[in-house]
Amino acid sequence: AHPELCFQEVRTADVVAKQLTDWGIPIHRGMGTTGVIGIVHGRDGGACGRGVGLRADIDALPMQEFNTFAHASKHQGKMHACGHDGHTAMLLAAAKHFSKHRDFDGTVYLIFQPAEEGGGGGREMCADGMMDRWGIQEVYGMHNMPGIPLGAFAIRPGAMMAAADQFDITVTGKGGHAAKPHDCIDTTLVAAHIVVALQSIASRNVDPLKQVVVSVCTVATDSTAHNVIPQVVKMKGTVRTMDHTVQDYVERRIAEIVSGTALALGATATVDYQRGYPVTVNTPENTDHAIRVAQEVSGNVTPDTPPLMGAEDFSFMLNERPGAYIFVGNGDTAMVHHPAYNFDDNAIPFGCSWYAGMVETRMPAA
Repeated sequence: AHPELCFQEVRTADVVAKQLTDWGIPIHRGMGTTGVIGIVHGRDGGACGRGVGLRADIDALPMQEFNTFAHASKHQGKMHACGHDGHTAMLLAAAKHFSKHRDFDGTVYLIFQPAEEGGGGGREMCADGMMDRWGIQEVYGMHNMPGIPLGAFAIRPGAMMAAADQFDITVTGKGGHAAKPHDCIDTTLVAAHIVVALQSIASRNVDPLKQVVVSVCTVATDSTAHNVIPQVVKMKGTVRTMDHTVQDYVERRIAEIVSGTALALGATATVDYQRGYPVTVNTPENTDHAIRVAQEVSGNVTPDTPPLMGAEDFSFMLNERPGAYIFVGNGDTAMVHHPAYNFDDNAIPFGCSWYAGMVETRMPAA
């Protein structure tokens, strides 16, 4: 009911911090701006030196909710449309369990991460030295997924989710009266050719067995009139890849296509290409452990789910430590990022049990 956007999760962090403190769990605040970390030692008081991190994201999306139930968003233009409130609840439930049942040797680090939705909160927590500061050796994350049966799990070793890059293209020509196109360099025509030509990257340039998506998502001119050929057209888009070599190639190829197409039609064009979240890569050995725990929790596990071209900033944590990322079923609900999405609270016992099982499996008591 109280969603907060990237790096603005003050109330949410306060709620998390109060719950952990009430349960006697020491906390650290401010990592990654608004992140909260709870620290729970096992039966050995953490003496063995082992450390496992469990991560839940806490931010919401800048969109209007369509739902009308009692816990719908109370804030215009903000919505928990990806279920991060549910993820927070699952990790808090696991925290409460750990506060009473410390059936492990080592230390569990409860990572409540801000700004997953485009802000790169996972990157910021890592940049703040989270992994080295507390000696986190493995890290695990989870996300609900509509379309997967409630309580079922899905995972795969290796590349699980895509790298997400973005680009801005600016085409400059010669504006003028639409009745005299011969006196102009038509930037809308150039932009149209660029949009079509960029599709040749996936269809003709990249190995068909490699995943790649190139999408131009916005096109805007400096004119709104029916009879003006604009001087400038700007486009925005996204690139999704599963392979670093393909990622490098696509970035280079976009620049070549944009500049070459503009040159052929008498215009000029520039590309501002920004790398975003890297590929989310599950470590095979840790994925095996995640599968075994999921089987114990629900018995319904897909161990080779197809990779998704969506992106996830948990990838920054997996770049620093071995671990795994898993989906837990949310049932037959609206898809995430939909204005009618709703996290199914019945998924909470499955998620918190998986979190608890990962700690007790990876750091068994002697």
